Amino acid sequence: MRRRSTWLVLSAVVVAVLAAGWLAPQADSMCGYFRPIIVDLKNPSEMLQPSQIAFITWDPVQKIETVTVQPRFEGNAADFGMVIPTPTQPKLNEMPRDFFKALGVYTQSKKRMFPQSKLMPMMFPPGGFGGPRMAAEKAGKGGGPIAPEEEKTTVEVLEVGLVGNLDYKIIAAGRSDDLFKWLKDNRYTYSGDEATLNYYVQRKYVFTVMKIDTLQMKRNKDGTFTGDVTPTRFTFSSEKLVYPTRITQVSVKDTTDALFYVQAPFKVDLEGDMSYQYNWVSTLNHIVQQMGPGELADANQKWRQKIQPSTGALLQRANELNFGFQMNQQLRPNAKGQRATLLEWAKRVTEDDIGILSGTRPYSDKVPDPDDGFTHADMRDPQRSIAIQKIIQHRLAKSQKEQPRGYLVREGKKDDLATLSLLKGHVQANQYITKFRHVFSRAEMNDDLVMVEARVGDVADTSEHEEVLRSMLFGRGRFGPFPGGGPGVFPGPGGLKGGF
Repeated sequence: MRRRSTWLVLSAVVVAVLAAGWLAPQADSMCGYFRPIIVDLKNPSEMLQPSQIAFITWDPVQKIETVTVQPRFEGNAADFGMVIPTPTQPKLNEMPRDFFKALGVYTQSKKRMFPQSKLMPMMFPPGGFGGPRMAAEKAGKGGGPIAPEEEKTTVEVLEVGLVGNLDYKIIAAGRSDDLFKWLKDNRYTYSGDEATLNYYVQRKYVFTVMKIDTLQMKRNKDGTFTGDVTPTRFTFSSEKLVYPTRITQVSVKDTTDALFYVQAPFKVDLEGDMSYQYNWVSTLNHIVQQMGPGELADANQKWRQKIQPSTGALLQRANELNFGFQMNQQLRPNAKGQRATLLEWAKRVTEDDIGILSGTRPYSDKVPDPDDGFTHADMRDPQRSIAIQKIIQHRLAKSQKEQPRGYLVREGKKDDLATLSLLKGHVQANQYITKFRHVFSRAEMNDDLVMVEARVGDVADTSEHEEVLRSMLFGRGRFGPFPGGGPGVFPGPGGLKGGF
């Protein structure tokens, strides 16, 4: 029996909202979020839809999912808002405003570096020609009159509340026409049709209606608004891990860029042809072909060997999809406008990784200086120079033995590193965090986005990706990083092409 709550009258400002993305999956699974397009009723010009980010956690045993989102809006709307369907009534919690900034800092890729002497004669350092350059990445509570409820409406207000700068109401409806009318009467202009709403109503979904106070957002000189709303976590029960896209298709003209951080007991991937394995496996194969298996981390070498029986079929499918990967270029769409998903970072979180959040463990390795204690003046003394060179060589050999693959280094500004503490309690030890990006074409948003355990064939994906991967650039005699801090883009699985 649903508890009926009092509906508070919305403020008199003109509000226009396009319902956006927590989609119903095929089997009463989770919901999804995509940034809505929002328009001003007086100036109904379409707003920009920046790329969107989500942090998702999944407990496959308890069937509990959380999704944290932080929309960023740009445009001339007088007010902002969202309509978010979920399979069950969610619990809402405010998250730290810099939560996603902290996630970006935490998952920054590391570059592999080796100790180098500036005093010794030029030589190739142990393990390579020197570390690669880091790729650049980078309703009011004021007590107004109670709105009269339609006598026969099936719309029920289940809960009202405030999360940061978001004023929300959770509602349910027995008929889509009632819901459609309720949104219109309350000045939420939904650009979709009743059939889409009925998709959720028939599955007994509930809807979280959220308004955003523009007084807390930045106003540009031209009167438009730009700003991030309060990051909000939705917690709800779900049968499957799905991030649906169907309801938000109407808000996308051609493509939309989505970045996912997923924390689960296993690595997570997208289902079917949206899998990042096409690019990831091709990347590992390319590195081994050009630089040898020793270039890969031990865990990745072992996993690559386990999947060999299934690699051929995977790469053949990549060819059929016409997923070509060109060095130092963005992933290109195929003839259907589809792009391969890109794995940007993946790791099983250890206790040491948790220590980074509290500052008890270093954020980055420190490369030892083999020249420590010596100067160029020391090297000009013939007798001392011989002894110094022996000491430096001993130090380099020691570093080679301790870190044969080099030291994993990354840099962070003091203020950025201070945000890492915001992740305490959210990032969990013994869980995988998988960070991947997909540029959705509008046609790919016809169905819900299914997330599954990452695997190739019958082998679970236990590989990790926390460093800038290196490859040899032909004709240039040096190592080069792949762009964007993620896997490299290079000729597809069919072989080398185009002068590479």
